[in-house]
Amino acid sequence: METDSWIVQNLQNALNTWNHKLAEIWTIITQTPEEFRGGRIWTVIRDIHGALQAIGYALLVLFFVVGVVKTCGSFAEVKKPEHALKLFIRFALAKGAVTYGMELMTALFRITQGIAGSIMASAGFSDPSETLLPDSIVEAVEDCGFLDKIPLWAVTLLGSLFITVLSFIMILSVYGRFFRLYMYTAIGPVPLAAFAGEPSQNVGKSFLKGYAAVCLEGAVIVLGCIIFSIFVESPPVVDSDAAAVTQVWSYVGELIFDMLVLVGAIKMSDRVVREMMGL
Repeated sequence: METDSWIVQNLQNALNTWNHKLAEIWTIITQTPEEFRGGRIWTVIRDIHGALQAIGYALLVLFFVVGVVKTCGSFAEVKKPEHALKLFIRFALAKGAVTYGMELMTALFRITQGIAGSIMASAGFSDPSETLLPDSIVEAVEDCGFLDKIPLWAVTLLGSLFITVLSFIMILSVYGRFFRLYMYTAIGPVPLAAFAGEPSQNVGKSFLKGYAAVCLEGAVIVLGCIIFSIFVESPPVVDSDAAAVTQVWSYVGELIFDMLVLVGAIKMSDRVVREMMGL
């Protein structure tokens, strides 16, 4: 609904910022690291990953030797065929993890991306619902006199500030997930080399669990956005007989509460995933 009221325009501008950031999140979640920001970041990450592979191979030998020393009581045990075969298989698997770590991590990301895509498809959401100011609120504000609009200015400024801040906190959390994906991928060869030694294998396991958790955060974020979109389709109930300032305060208060729930779910997505998966 078009209006010349500064109060309404200020609130709607804040909601437009929220809608824009929510749509941006939807776009980011459906992108792969290769597509994000044109792929330039991914090119640099691949180069770093390749450079660290040399260090990973050196650590591979170190972890393997340390593991043999700590797990074998004497050199005679290493001569046993079954023990030697076990050590050889461990070393070969660890080398494969370092060599093909990028492919392994990319495949894991695609699996989790498929989970998020299935959630979106089954829910029937291709885009998040936009949050719009109800016509009843617009009419109530426009019917107010000058003196009655003074408290409305304060309520509008406060509400717009909260909505704008929540919008940036939300998008910051999603960007932070992508940064963590890049960091895990870049440094991958170093912790994956720890699989070469039995005493150090927990380092590699923790790394893969952490990476899987970061990937699964996308599915939790998608679920949060879908739930919020359903909330938006049923806007807060406002008493049309109440004063305009009461109507605006009631609407903005309930809307900010719903937004806080979504922002909290996005910021805690890593914790939710770890609790779900027991990581």
